[in-house]
Order: sequence, then structure tokens, then C-alpha cells
Amino acid sequence: MKRLLRLSLLVAVVAAAPSALAQWQSVTYTLRGGWNAIFLHGDASHTTPDTLFAANPEIVSVWRWNPNPTPLQFGASPLVPAANTPEWSTWYRGQPGQSTLASLAGQNGYLIQCTGSAANTYAVTIPQRPLPPQLNWVRNGANLLGFPTRQNGIYPTFAAYFATFPAAVATGTRIYQYAGGDLGPGNPVQVFSPSVERLDRNQAYWFEAPVVGNFYAPLEIAPSLQSGLHFGRTGSLLTVRIRNRTSANVALTVSPQASAPPPAGQEAILAAVPLVRRTFDAATAAYVDAPLAGPITVQVAAQSSVELAFGVDRSLVTGAADALYASLLRFTDGGNLADITLPVSARVASMAGLWVGDISVSGVESKAPGHTGTAVVRPFPLRVLLHVDAAGTARLLSQVFIGRLAAPSNPAGLCTRESALLATDKANATRLTASHLPLDVVAGTGTGSVALGATLVRSVAIPFNDPTNPFVHTYHPDHDNRDARFQPVGAGVESPALARTFSFAFASSAPAGESSAGWGATVLGGTYAETVTGLHKAPLTVTGTFRLQRVSEVAAITLD
Repeated sequence: MKRLLRLSLLVAVVAAAPSALAQWQSVTYTLRGGWNAIFLHGDASHTTPDTLFAANPEIVSVWRWNPNPTPLQFGASPLVPAANTPEWSTWYRGQPGQSTLASLAGQNGYLIQCTGSAANTYAVTIPQRPLPPQLNWVRNGANLLGFPTRQNGIYPTFAAYFATFPAAVATGTRIYQYAGGDLGPGNPVQVFSPSVERLDRNQAYWFEAPVVGNFYAPLEIAPSLQSGLHFGRTGSLLTVRIRNRTSANVALTVSPQASAPPPAGQEAILAAVPLVRRTFDAATAAYVDAPLAGPITVQVAAQSSVELAFGVDRSLVTGAADALYASLLRFTDGGNLADITLPVSARVASMAGLWVGDISVSGVESKAPGHTGTAVVRPFPLRVLLHVDAAGTARLLSQVFIGRLAAPSNPAGLCTRESALLATDKANATRLTASHLPLDVVAGTGTGSVALGATLVRSVAIPFNDPTNPFVHTYHPDHDNRDARFQPVGAGVESPALARTFSFAFASSAPAGESSAGWGATVLGGTYAETVTGLHKAPLTVTGTFRLQRVSEVAAITLD
């Protein structure tokens, strides 16, 4: 089992390379003539500054601070930008030969120089991909930082925001902000009253403090994936850990929000991600997935943490394979201390790959006189191996190997015969079998397809002399397909040829008791029916349910 999991993860990683993140926010910054400092909570590296600021001719240069890991106290250098130094990357309008700043990365502070004086104001909108907050403080050095305080609301004071990180505003430390105009005594200006001055989320501030730790907010929002809630093609469940650093209980509002339209040239978004929230129901001792259709409130006790689990209702993520669903998840508190937005994305799953599971047979038709029921005393399992290729062709298999192939470059992959494996690496391969089927079955013809709401029908012939034929008994003289002189006899003499027709009806949504997260991407199931001919003069019907789990996204399979 461990080997199977290891190999299935390997081939899944090979098939599912990371994709670009594409949730969008348009953030408007109010700038003044002269020098300004802004902080990008999202990433705007999708284009160049020339394109980003093409509609803003008032912007003449942009400077990104590159923190120096060696201690650097405040002086002329940090507050007055110096071109052509390692601490600064710069962009000058119309001067590509002198520009070293190719794009605007997220979670960074920037100085922006505009035409005019401090009396002139400009509204500059920057489309960006939201990023989970993350700040790296340089100990005993210069830090140009911004913080995720409340959007479009009343900003908290410096003192309130840093109450749980007092080193940032302690006596003796210095904080500066840019107010527009030329560089000089009036720009930047020092923040002398942290208990009065408010912390604008769109501005970047200079901090010089002997800090230990990388504080960014009194409420820390940490997704299980550092980049955000990105489910890809097959992801089904991710968590967000919320830490309340304050000494007061916090009512946190979690709100799903639509993404802004993508900028020109960026990937189209099909729809918002249909998120579900997973909670534990103590009454039933089971997890419950509920659609996250609107804002919810989460209570976070003082100086404690909670963990929220989110999934995707895959039955609603439909369309062409790999089509993008994207949206946002916003976290706000009643005290206006923090306003954090996480990117959320999912892609339409292809059914391609290897699916492994079981049929639970619960009904068997009987032809015995007077017997009217079909229910079995106890359901019994039948193993199912199903592979779907890139063209959508589904094959019912009796065995499959997962391992390094003998083909050129020896890729990790799937094959139906051992001879296709790399001979020197067979010890690391895994073989899966459906022992109720004849050896080397590859049933790829029939009707239907593997898809939610569809029905797949495949037939398998059971030769009269196959070991899985129930009429064949190697040591019984009446069923060994040999005559009295032990010469072979043909079909129908001692055992007939049989045929099994399998029908898999895939449920459109998860059944009761089954999580909707992952249904249709990593898990499939539904109702099963089988017709057996040859056992009786009339066909026999077998019924039940089935559940399959994807163990590999590899669409290619070596069949011989």
C-alpha cells in the first residue's frame, strides 16, 4: 500500500504541474505630486511598469526597496533613494536603458515619484493578484513595510495595531511616512504619535526597530498552502489557521467574494469557486460539508487559534478540462484591525487517469422457482480497475502495473503487462488486480463515458476454459474440459462460454454521507448493474453500488 501511494503521488505530480494563479483585485492608490510610498498586498508582476502605468503619465519613476540583510540604521540612504545601488531597483518612464525594475512583485513596498507638487493628487489603479500576507523584518535595519488593515474603513492607530508587537512602536524607535512633495525636511515625516496616527493599508512606512519575529497583523491568517487556497484539478480540502494574538475575543467574518475581471492578456475566469466549509457535527460524530454561499462568523477566543477547513463542490466545477474557476476569501474583524484576502482557485478536472475502487454487490437475481427477492444476505465486494485516456476512452482492466516503464527515458507510468516495466526497477513497481476477471482483460469498447451523470457500459467475455469461469474445476472430471481419455473438449461440452456486461451509472452529486469535496475529481461513484449470460438459459442480473478513487492522473497507458 505504501508503495502504491508513493507511486501514485509520483505520477500525479508528473501529470499536474503547477498552474498560474489568477484571482484579481483592482486597488486604487491616492498619490500626490512628488514622492509617495505604497505597499502592494497583491502581485502585479503580470506585466511591465510601462504597461501598468501607461494611463498614468504623472508617474515618472518607481523604486522598489530591496532589504539589506546586514544591519543598516536610518540615515540618508534609506529615506532618500539612491539610484544604481543594491538596495533599490528602479523604473524610469521612457528610459529602459536605465531601468532595473522589470515588474512589481507582491508583498513589497515601493516609492513612486509623480509630477507636480504635494497639492496635486492622482488616483492610480493597479490590478493585482491577492497574496496571503507575509512580511520579513530586517532586524536592527531599515524596513519599508505595509500592513493589511481594514479596506475602505476607519484605519486603526499604530498603537492599537501593534499592541501585540510593541517593539515596532516602542520608545526610541522611528517610523516615517511620505506625504508628497520633494524629498527634504517635510517628506518623509516622522510619526511621533502612534496613539493618534492611523495606519493606512495602502501606504508603506519606514520602520527601524530591534524586532524579533515577522509580525504582519494582530490576527494571523495562515492557509495550509502558503500561496492560498489553490485546489488545482484534483484538490478537495485545504485548511486556514487563524491565530488571535490579542487579549480580547474576536468575531471574525469570513466572506466569499468574486474576482475582479482579469487584465488584458490574462487567463479567463469561468466562474467563482463553489466553496464548501467542513465542520464536525458532534451529534452525529461525522463531518458535514455546507456550501459557503455568503459570509459566516467565526469566534476566536483571546490568544488562541482556530482552524477552518474548506473544500470544493466538484460537481459544480464543470466545463472544458483545466478551465479556471477563481475567487477570493476575505477575513475581517469587528475591531477593524485586519482585513486579509486569500486567493481561491480550482480547475476543471479531466477524468483521465487510473481509477481504483470496489463494487458492493447487494442484489443477485435468482431463477429458483418461488424465489422472488434479489437482496443478498450480506453485500460482497468486487475490485474495479478503470483507466481513462486523454481522448476519454475508458477501459476496464483486470490488472495494471504502476512503475518505471521500459520505454525511452524510463518515465513513471502505467502498463497492463509486466513486460512493459523497466526490468531493473520491477522491485519498486506495484501491481493491482481484479481477480474476478480473466487475466489480461482490456475492455475498451462499449457505450457511454466516465463523467458525472453519465453511464459507462463495458463487456467482458469469459472463455469456456478460463480459470475464472465458475463451471471450470481443474480437478473435477466433469468440469475440466477433458473427455474420459483426457483429451480437450470444446465450448459447451463441460463448460459454456460466458459474457459479463458491466454498467456504471455515475452519480451527479455525492450521496448522503459522502463528502461533496472532491466528488467528480478524486472520487466517483454511483449505481452498478451487471448482466451475466451463459450461467443460465436466461440472463441473470446483479446490482449494487460502486465507489472509485483516482490514484493517478496519467492519461497514457501501455496496453501490451
